[in-house]
Amino acid sequence: MPDSSDSDYLIEFVRIGNSVKVSAIDPGTGVEASIIGPAHLSEAELSRNAIAKLKYILAKNKQGKGASRAQTQTGVKTHDTI
Repeated sequence: MPDSSDSDYLIEFVRIGNSVKVSAIDPGTGVEASIIGPAHLSEAELSRNAIAKLKYILAKNKQGKGASRAQTQTGVKTHDTI
């Protein structure tokens, strides 16, 4: 299955002082990734970074489907299955 294009993600911008919190959400899975960047960067650049992080997380989750699912809420493995 081909990768989704960048337009297939939901993007949210929240300005916090001199910074912007950018959240990228994959509507199909509900997985969310957030970054914080300087407010002077363009929305396109901030979006690109948030989407790159989201794609990384999605790939990591896809890769880990065969492995142990014993993880904490932060995604740190507590043990592996052999």
